[in-house]
Amino acid sequence: MKNTLLIVTASIALSACATWNPDNFPPMAGSSGQAASHEKFSPRKQAVSRKSDSLADTPKAEDPLPEVELSEELLFKLLSSEIAVQRGDWQTAYVTLLGVAQQTRDPRIARRAAEIALSAKQADEALAAVRLWRTLAPHSDEATQYYLSFVILSDRLAEAKPILEERMKEARPQTRGLLAFQMQRLLARAKDKTEAFSLLEEVLTPYLDLPEAHLALAQGAYARGDTERAQQEAQSALKVKPDSELAILALAQVTPDKAEASKLLVKFLAKYPKSRDVRMAYARMLVEEKQYGKARSEFEALLKNQPDDLTSLYALGVLCMQTSDLKAAEKYLTTYLNVLAAKPEEERDATQALLLLAQIAEERNDSEAALKWLAQVEPGEAYLSAQVKRAQVIAKRGDLEGARKLLHETNVSGEREKSQLILAESQILRDANRLPESMAVLKDGLHQFPNDTDLLYDYAMAAEKGSQWDLMETTLRKIMELAPNNQHAYNALGYSLAERNIRLDEALALIEKALKLAPDDPFIMDSMGWVQFRRGKLKEAEDLLRQAYQLRPDVEIAAHLGEVLWVKGQKDDAQKLWRDAKSKDPQNDTLKNTLARLNVSL
Repeated sequence: MKNTLLIVTASIALSACATWNPDNFPPMAGSSGQAASHEKFSPRKQAVSRKSDSLADTPKAEDPLPEVELSEELLFKLLSSEIAVQRGDWQTAYVTLLGVAQQTRDPRIARRAAEIALSAKQADEALAAVRLWRTLAPHSDEATQYYLSFVILSDRLAEAKPILEERMKEARPQTRGLLAFQMQRLLARAKDKTEAFSLLEEVLTPYLDLPEAHLALAQGAYARGDTERAQQEAQSALKVKPDSELAILALAQVTPDKAEASKLLVKFLAKYPKSRDVRMAYARMLVEEKQYGKARSEFEALLKNQPDDLTSLYALGVLCMQTSDLKAAEKYLTTYLNVLAAKPEEERDATQALLLLAQIAEERNDSEAALKWLAQVEPGEAYLSAQVKRAQVIAKRGDLEGARKLLHETNVSGEREKSQLILAESQILRDANRLPESMAVLKDGLHQFPNDTDLLYDYAMAAEKGSQWDLMETTLRKIMELAPNNQHAYNALGYSLAERNIRLDEALALIEKALKLAPDDPFIMDSMGWVQFRRGKLKEAEDLLRQAYQLRPDVEIAAHLGEVLWVKGQKDDAQKLWRDAKSKDPQNDTLKNTLARLNVSL
């Protein structure tokens, strides 16, 4: 039977598809989907050409395949090895195929042996097969890339050096920069970071006239914690190419002092004002520093040069909302949606922009516009919250039954989603002062999901509002049993006891536990301040309430702090605090009750 091994190896390759998972193997240099190593220095993936995303550069000669007589013995070995793989006996299959590869000198069989060892997570055996594969196919980029990854991961860096040097030498001048980044990324996988960096230095030293060589060294140094060397290399890259956006971004990235990094970008932009990526990075830095006015100016400059830039439009919309310029925010976000609709190829979600526009409409009491935006939210992560918001808007318009109907018609499948709809309906009823119906909705929900702590908590709060203290306490204690680390249950019960001025020692213990679970929660601090007030410890109460109010200037916290100040005789301070709180929420029950109880008129 005189056939070449080509037919049989084709069938082996098909069999391999069912057994080999490439995810079990570390991504190779130049493999599909691998980002260039300088990506972290760039605000977007703009310097990498996908067609060059490989350590290979120049066309290679093809390795001739051997002509082998397919004997019955050889056929048996090939087929029996695949059967062994299917049965989970990787060792028999591996040894058989490695022997066949050595005998036939066919690189495809060596490759298959490597695949089997990889699937079995046997690194040493896989490396042996890859070595043979590369020996049999010395011009194969795939074999070389696998070999490189193996020797680097196993810290056999000396074996990698001649290959990397040859690749840089054979690469076309215009692609050597990209190759330098890819080599840095590949060497970053080595365990011995110092030796790997030294190898990178040796390979790139002949090419230091390239800014990319310095940037690859900068990233390598930065990855191993050597920020001083990283800065030196980034500065060297700038000397080679003073207008390099990538180089200045790298320098800013590795500069520990963020103020100094910001100055570097400002200085660069003054010299090269059309540097879009640098301006984008600077604008984002300003946002992180909460310099919203300056950030807005930078994004507006970006938008002026590119009016349909989605990133700038969305950023400006959010920034304008942050600074309460709702009219401008609406303009930018609406334009964002229009541009996005005209670019179906853009893989961006319009949901957040829709939700922000709905929020703007609500703030100006335009319920029709709010509902229009919310209705455009498509199924996805935010769909349920959008439907809940729609129901709330409808309820505020006075159509309570329409709001409940919308919630009932919202299709959800999971327990969590169903629970959220129940909670939303009960809240709508509670806001409409229909407490018995609200509790009935929650009670029905608890029949479906008796251990849902969110439903239990809202049921307890509704019971408290209806002065059903025993039911409230029983429900909160059930939450404590189901979720011992639920700080809200301890806080709610402790605060309720303090508010009623009963069992104050127990209230203190409950709130202390809540505060231990969430030490930075301003509302739990408020509860602790309030229980201390009830216990007559005015100084401790004031300190806690001031701390809570500083973290969260909430109206109820202001009401409590004001009462402590009033009792201490600081009545002017108390009244000033209450007036500020009243301007925020004149209908707040806690504030109204406090002022009525103390007979204070503001």
